[in-house]
Amino acid sequence: MLNSGRIPIAGKRVQLMATCLCDAFYDDVAAATVEVLEHLGAEVVFPEGQTCCGQPAFNGGDWAASRKVVRHTVRTFAGTEPVVVPSGSCAAMMFHGAVLEFEKEPDLPEVEALGRRTWELADFIVNGLGVTTWPGRYEATVAFHRSCHSRGTRSGDASLTLLKSIAGLRVVEFGEGEQCCGFGGTFAVSFPQISAAMGTLKLEHVRAAKPDVFVSGDMSCLMHLGGLAAKEGRPIQTRHLAQVLRDAVKNGGQS
Repeated sequence: MLNSGRIPIAGKRVQLMATCLCDAFYDDVAAATVEVLEHLGAEVVFPEGQTCCGQPAFNGGDWAASRKVVRHTVRTFAGTEPVVVPSGSCAAMMFHGAVLEFEKEPDLPEVEALGRRTWELADFIVNGLGVTTWPGRYEATVAFHRSCHSRGTRSGDASLTLLKSIAGLRVVEFGEGEQCCGFGGTFAVSFPQISAAMGTLKLEHVRAAKPDVFVSGDMSCLMHLGGLAAKEGRPIQTRHLAQVLRDAVKNGGQS
């Protein structure tokens, strides 16, 4: 799934795809993403007409409905600027899933063009801009979760590169780190018992590592595991990568 055919970064004007989860639950992740990009000198543009990347219908097998959403996304994010997404899942949908469902469609070139300039946040920072160290401090032991949709991409390694460079932050490994958290988008709706069991197992491994904070580049995983932990009466602190980067800068980072 690695998107090796990306277009080069031309300047630092970027379009922000905030995702449905930012809109509904994680507005601070969108705000943190803007602050992180502006700290790097980027001009962030937010296309007002954006809705969804089309992934829920895609995962549910309704590709006809998903293609309608993707076509709207292509129109909304017109231009040549990089599109930055604080979600490995949504980014992968644009450069992988959407391309799959448009293979036999006449507008495949437009979809492919958007996919080539769509970046997950950490991938953009490290592999797009060449930034491999992050300023500031973040005093915490962190367990980092690679989402399933970011596997096969450079996002997980990019996230760890940034996290491990932050003063005061220590990354700890946990058991079965490559296993799914159990959310899986519509999977959690269709198979709630299996989804919850997978999440509970993931939480057992995370807790055994005793991190202060559980971090991921995907809000869906954070929402799923954080919700399960709260329901158990054993809440865990969850943070999106963008929030950690933003907070580290606020804790003394210099450009």
